Amino acid sequence: MIGIITAMKCEAEYLKNAMTDTEQKKIGAWTFTIGFFGKQQAVLAVCGVGKVFAGACTQTMITSFGCTHIYNVGVAGTLDENVKIGDIVCASATVQHDMDTTAVGDPIGLISGLNIVEMPCDEKFTQEFEKYLSSKSKALQKGIIATGDKFFKETSEKETISQRFGAAAGEMEGGAVGQISIANGVPYNVIRMITDNAGEDSGNEYAVNLEECAVELAKIFADFFISS
Repeated sequence: MIGIITAMKCEAEYLKNAMTDTEQKKIGAWTFTIGFFGKQQAVLAVCGVGKVFAGACTQTMITSFGCTHIYNVGVAGTLDENVKIGDIVCASATVQHDMDTTAVGDPIGLISGLNIVEMPCDEKFTQEFEKYLSSKSKALQKGIIATGDKFFKETSEKETISQRFGAAAGEMEGGAVGQISIANGVPYNVIRMITDNAGEDSGNEYAVNLEECAVELAKIFADFFISS
């Protein structure tokens, strides 16, 4: 069984409606929808915004449902001038840009316990997803996705994170999903559609583009599994 986590309801609604033979189970703060995308059994949950909710939901999915792969699907802001609004980005790895134990000599972003900064995503899925998108005449951007409990609203913040980690996009959940997945030995992927430029006008851009981007990405992701 695969696990699919979104931060917000609008990112999950199409996915939920695309599932067949569904049932629901309430565990803690989350309602999990269990069903199928074609022949692929899956469990879906809206975790809530931010790293703590994302990490806790990931652990619950793995422990309670035995998920063998976790996917975090949703929207993000671009941190790379070559990544535009409406682009789909599949993380090669995630980082937590607000993890900072440099005072004790660690590199910035080091995840204590895992002892890595970049948490690698599953390459096999990325290759298959890219091939699928290419068959639909759609391009896939690949790169590091930076996670932190902060919505970027200043270009200077965006530039700092981009330069520090070489990140293509920024959001608030993927790195936490990655940390817990890797800690459990479960492969994971973070897939995002870009809603904004993560700068001074990012809040307005996000509001305008959120619904359309969330639904479009969910449709593409669901269709990928249904057609597999």
